Amino acid sequence: MAEIFPDKEIMYEDEIPGGSHWSMLMRKGTTLRLIDKDGGVNVGMLFYNPTDKLERYNAPDTLKCQHTFKLTKGHCLYSDMGRILCSIIDDSVGWHDTVSGNLTDANMKKKWAVKSYQEQRNDWTLSGEHSFLVELAKHGLSQCDMSANLNWFSRVFTDGEGNLNFDQANSKAGDYVDLRFEMDTLVLFHTCPHPLNSATDYPKKPLIYQIRKAASVADDDFCMNSRPENQRGFQNNAIYHLQGGQ
Repeated sequence: MAEIFPDKEIMYEDEIPGGSHWSMLMRKGTTLRLIDKDGGVNVGMLFYNPTDKLERYNAPDTLKCQHTFKLTKGHCLYSDMGRILCSIIDDSVGWHDTVSGNLTDANMKKKWAVKSYQEQRNDWTLSGEHSFLVELAKHGLSQCDMSANLNWFSRVFTDGEGNLNFDQANSKAGDYVDLRFEMDTLVLFHTCPHPLNSATDYPKKPLIYQIRKAASVADDDFCMNSRPENQRGFQNNAIYHLQGGQ
């Protein structure tokens, strides 16, 4: 049940079941807290500029300018225009996947029994690919607009032969990550399984999300000062807002 508290620190709270999807507009100066309710959730996410949807999250720039393979507290998420969509201001997990992509319909059928909506109603099984396509269509976007996504709460690691493996125990019940939005951003997300998850049964892990008021960015802000590139990214945002961008 969604709860709305416009005058409190937590302005909005809701729960998304496992294997579901949603999208919403996050305003500059607000924080999105994602909470792993039961442990083991995977949250695929995409980001777009709502006033110019050609501008979107850029995974390569986000990683290379911050010299990282994972995302955690102190990192910023860059658009393909060199602006910062949001900053990770807190994180109890410590590792979020940036490279594994999305569970496709084809891979889902190889891994798990497919349950249709006609047969199972709300207990049907969805891929991340299908979920993103539904949310993209709500905002006039299509498959060609689907860029590389993040997988919050998930971790991958390499074995001795260089193969990527999925960490089944990366996130525990109650773990969270806080995203402070530095510009208005359209957020698309799903709670479908990670593409490398090897669970026997299709895992349905719920997510709690909260929209919170964010404090102003101070001169000593950890995210802004964690890399010189982030300082330039915040400058790019300042120019964008000066020109009327939200």
